[in-house]
Amino acid sequence: MSDALQHSLRLVLRIDFPPADRLGRGKMELLEHIRETGSISAAGRAMDMSYRRAWLLISDLNRMFREPVVESQRGGQKGGGAALTAFGEELLQRFRHMEAVLEQALAGELDWLEANRSKEPPAGS
Repeated sequence: MSDALQHSLRLVLRIDFPPADRLGRGKMELLEHIRETGSISAAGRAMDMSYRRAWLLISDLNRMFREPVVESQRGGQKGGGAALTAFGEELLQRFRHMEAVLEQALAGELDWLEANRSKEPPAGS
């Protein structure tokens, strides 16, 4: 079986929660940065987004599920911070697993698409 990471085509997993919520790689990347930095603002900066945008995405995630995904702490000596909850850690791990399963399951299809796509540059370049 081929390795889906060998070609330039990329699968993107996005799960729509009707009526309007979405779960995708951007929110998962934000969670990873929060885990690494302990801060919503630092996570947002790492992704070149405003604190407000990052906070709104975390607020969306916390509203989408029965349990909070991220917990924040205000003030204190270190100025507060944020951390993934146990549920947030599991959500991130399961989403990354779904991505891996998707890539593995469709590796042959991606190989076929890669082998049959035009090598001409896109129009206008």
